[in-house]
Amino acid sequence: MSHSLGKRLKRFSIPVIASLCYLALTGCTPNNDNDWQGYVEGEYVYVASSQPGRLDHLSVQRGQQVASGGPLFMLESGDEIAAQRQAQRQLNAAQAQLADIQSGRRPQEQEVTRAQLVQAQATATKAALQLSRDQLQFQAGGIAKQQLDDSRAAAETAAAQVKQWQSQLTVDRLPGRDAQVRAQQAQVAAAQAVLDQADWKLAQKTVTATRGGLVFDTMYREGEWVAAGNPVLRMLPPENVKIRFFVPETTLGRLKLNQAVTLGCDGCQANVAAHISYISTESEYNPPIIYSNQSRAKLVYMIEARPAPADALKLHPGQPVEVRLP
Repeated sequence: MSHSLGKRLKRFSIPVIASLCYLALTGCTPNNDNDWQGYVEGEYVYVASSQPGRLDHLSVQRGQQVASGGPLFMLESGDEIAAQRQAQRQLNAAQAQLADIQSGRRPQEQEVTRAQLVQAQATATKAALQLSRDQLQFQAGGIAKQQLDDSRAAAETAAAQVKQWQSQLTVDRLPGRDAQVRAQQAQVAAAQAVLDQADWKLAQKTVTATRGGLVFDTMYREGEWVAAGNPVLRMLPPENVKIRFFVPETTLGRLKLNQAVTLGCDGCQANVAAHISYISTESEYNPPIIYSNQSRAKLVYMIEARPAPADALKLHPGQPVEVRLP
């Protein structure tokens, strides 16, 4: 009995046993040159906020499809709102001070200077008349020369005061000096930068979807504290879905980038079109073997293909698929 069994085992030569091992490794189904087994893989997008805070509101749930621009979550923002208000008021103060410098003194202050000028002009007129009378009196011998000199000095002083108030009124109408204006303009720009930063930090507390896709998982619940940069949810945009499969070395030369392939899967009503997006330049071994010229047939190369975003919604990460050349 054992001798007969030994004869039968001898008939199963090493190539036959190797074929059985290959069938076991390839899913117990022989593949032709245009048909390979693969699986769906997803490149996930981890959505986080650059600012820390308590998770006040989670707008989505796991398994939900979200459109681009749709709300995702919101963190508490009391401190950021207060900082924004403070920055806005500092900007308003800096802008008001700049406007004050550029417009000169206030109209009320200019009116005071104008009144002082009118008073000085009246005094100068009175002093000039007194000087004229004293000159006539001096010529007639009615007054001493000292009194004439005093009248002349009073007239000159009054005339100088008129010029002084005229100059002051001109100065009141002028804006601030150029250097002073530039310095205040810099203060306004600095205050605007602080406000922009406060606006940005406040905007970071409300996160929206930059791209549409599937909410694959959520990492926090409402009320929990979220550290800065920690992902709150994991999304899978349809353009990030890809199919990964392996082909033998003998088939690699027939494949190229952007080449069309078709995908078949359980539950798919029709084949899904895809295009090859990546061809690995490094080989891998299917089973652990010692490399030799006879074992080159066991070398495989990883290939990735991507379906159209609309077709990607039919596929799920981890799902086995059959990849075929059309």
